[in-house]
Amino acid sequence: MLDAVARIPPGRVMAYSDVAEYLGQGGARAVGRVMSAFGSGVPWWRVLRKDGSPAPGHEREAMTRLRAEGTPLRADGARVDMTRARWDGGDGHG
Repeated sequence: MLDAVARIPPGRVMAYSDVAEYLGQGGARAVGRVMSAFGSGVPWWRVLRKDGSPAPGHEREAMTRLRAEGTPLRADGARVDMTRARWDGGDGHG
C-alpha cells in the first residue's frame, strides 16, 4: 500500500478508496488505518477523501504541500479538484 502511495506523482492525488481499488484489496478505511500508522514516509498529502479534502487534523499542511506541487484545486481553494487531479496508477497523466 505504501509503495502505491509513493508512486503518486506530484500534482496528482488518489482518494483512499482509489488506493484500495488500485491494490484490489481492502477499502478506504483500511487504507486510512495504514496511512495513519505508517504513512509518514510517503507523500501522505496526496491521499484524500473522495470529495478532495485532506485528512482531518492535517488540512493546513496537506493543502500547503498540494498547492506547492501545483495540484488543481476547486474554486473554494480548500479542496482538490478530484476530476482534474485524480491519478489512476498509470503513466502519471490520468
